Amino acid sequence: MRVQDIMRKPVSYCHAGTDAAAAAEIMWTQNCGCLPVVEDGARVIGMVTDRDLFIALGTQNRRPAELRVGEVMNRDLSACSPEDDVRTALKSMAQKHAHRLPVVDKNGDLRGILSIDDVVMHARHEGLSNDVIDALTTICERANYQMAHT
Repeated sequence: MRVQDIMRKPVSYCHAGTDAAAAAEIMWTQNCGCLPVVEDGARVIGMVTDRDLFIALGTQNRRPAELRVGEVMNRDLSACSPEDDVRTALKSMAQKHAHRLPVVDKNGDLRGILSIDDVVMHARHEGLSNDVIDALTTICERANYQMAHT
């Protein structure tokens, strides 16, 4: 199964100059927990999560309208292409401990987003159960490690 078969599109996104209040509004109205950050039309340069925004606002004592997404977005991200096999995308998710990957074309332009939820919904029918379990185990191990060491 290819990523393009189960990725979500169209995708909500924002720009590095978008303020935290506007990004949170997009996440709320679109019922999503992250936004790809794009520039020059649709080229993905980062990702920002609701957690990124919450922690930045809570630790920097700044108003949401004053905090720009570009200040808190994750620039060290993995992406996948629409043609990738879902198992390859799951391995990337596990390596980066990511719940979501932007789906980009060969130019780096945003084409969709793949979440672990999307894969789980198709896992049983496509024989991906063990791959999903392996990826989730790796992602959760990091979360448990972080909680034990904070």
